[in-house]
This record gives sequence, C-alpha cells and structure tokens, in this order.
Amino acid sequence: QLQLVESGGGLVQSGGSLTLSCAASGFTLDSYAIGWFRQAPGKEREGLLCIANNGAITKYDDSVKFTISRDNAKNTVYLQMNSLKPDDTAVYFCAADPWGEAPCAVVRQSYKYWGQGTQVTVSA
Repeated sequence: QLQLVESGGGLVQSGGSLTLSCAASGFTLDSYAIGWFRQAPGKEREGLLCIANNGAITKYDDSVKFTISRDNAKNTVYLQMNSLKPDDTAVYFCAADPWGEAPCAVVRQSYKYWGQGTQVTVSA
C-alpha cells in the first residue's frame, strides 16, 4: 500500500523553526516529484514548493521562504521552515507526483498520492 506520512509539526513561537518530514512506505520516492502544500483554517489548500526526481526545486512564488530537500536513502523528503510567523499556521501536506521529471509543478492536480497532514501552529 502506497503511503505518505508527514511528521514534525507542532507548536512553535513566532520566529522559530520546524523541519517537517515526509516519509514514504510501499514505494520508493526517488522517481517521484514531491510537493509540499498547506491549508490554513477557512482557506484553500495552497502549494508551496516541490522537488523533482533530479533534485531541481520549484517554488510557487518568491514569497516562499522555506527549503525542501530529499534523502532518497531514507525515502524521505524534508521541509525546513525558518522565521515562522502566525500566518504560517496551517496543516501541511506532502504529495507525490509519479511524473517526477523537472520542472515539477506546484499545483494540486499534478499529485496522485497525499499524506494526511501535520499541524503547524505558530504563536505570536
């Protein structure tokens, strides 16, 4: 069974940092593009950035300050978030696109497999 599991969320103060992990089971991530998305209360799910199977990174736009990396040996992709603000409070999701070639697309429709999400709460 193909599965993605996010972890690393939690409560952090404004200005703090978190590293989210996206671990795959039932398949290997190395051929997939992996994207990170988030959904704040009352808002639509929005794309942040993605990493193609060759390591090329695409950001949704220049406002995205987070970084993404992948460790194929651990079958895991990471989202490093620094200087967090209350507006970053959301459920964060990772997703896998079987078409893993660069450039990856930071749009929901491109992704076939989704994790359940991890809550990130940033206090003022």
